[in-house]
Amino acid sequence: MRFSKELQDSLRNFAGDLAEAARPETLRHFRSANLRIDNKQADAAGFDPVTQADRAAEAAMRALIDRHRPDDGVLGEEFPAKPSASGLTWVLDPIDGTRAYLSGTPSWGVLIGLDAGDGPVLGVIDQPFTGERFLGGFGQAVHLHRGFETPIRTRRGVDLSDAVLFTTFPEVGTEAERQGFAAVRDRVRLTRYGLDCYAYALLAMGQVDLVIEAGLNPYDIQGPIGVIEGAGGIVTDWTGGPAHQGGQVVAAGDPDLHRQALDLLAPFADSAK
Repeated sequence: MRFSKELQDSLRNFAGDLAEAARPETLRHFRSANLRIDNKQADAAGFDPVTQADRAAEAAMRALIDRHRPDDGVLGEEFPAKPSASGLTWVLDPIDGTRAYLSGTPSWGVLIGLDAGDGPVLGVIDQPFTGERFLGGFGQAVHLHRGFETPIRTRRGVDLSDAVLFTTFPEVGTEAERQGFAAVRDRVRLTRYGLDCYAYALLAMGQVDLVIEAGLNPYDIQGPIGVIEGAGGIVTDWTGGPAHQGGQVVAAGDPDLHRQALDLLAPFADSAK
């Protein structure tokens, strides 16, 4: 699909409008004593929380898409998928990091990706509480905060031994996936945990060098892919293939660093699938 400059600008602006629509719905309930929490895995003795804020934020974004871009598809976490008649699908995670959200920790975010069939061409990571928005696509990425728009780029020229690595959960995925993560963790300078989607935003800004995760869904990663690739980074699965369908994901700010991480992760990829 070809995107004229006019269409690129229109889609960027609309992605920002979607993030704006979600913001009040998420902030209304953040750090609220009245937050209602449901468990989507209650029958499986697990804990996969969802709140009224998740549902309200996604509903607000879907309503805007229905009103202004009715031919576009929608793939979201909380409601059934809507097929695309335009070749474009908005991929929405209304609150990525719901555990952080219900804990009052501002590492959660609203994720928006625009999938053109082979993955996202545009992505947004929005943090309503801090007022930060990371928007990337069509070869560029910016950080918007307090009225300022600043171009962002990933960090280059970092060897694995000097890298900063992030993941959300210390117990990454299956046993094989944990071994793969440990192989990289044991080679980097610093490993940190628990920042959810904000780690991907920091990678796009050049503050973090690697993010490695497993067990992701498309709506967990398509927004970050758009931002990171727009900032000059690379996001793949653990074998170097496309990551937009989720699963095992490695994001890096530098192609050489990405190759070093893949060399360690790839032996654990097939056995973990």
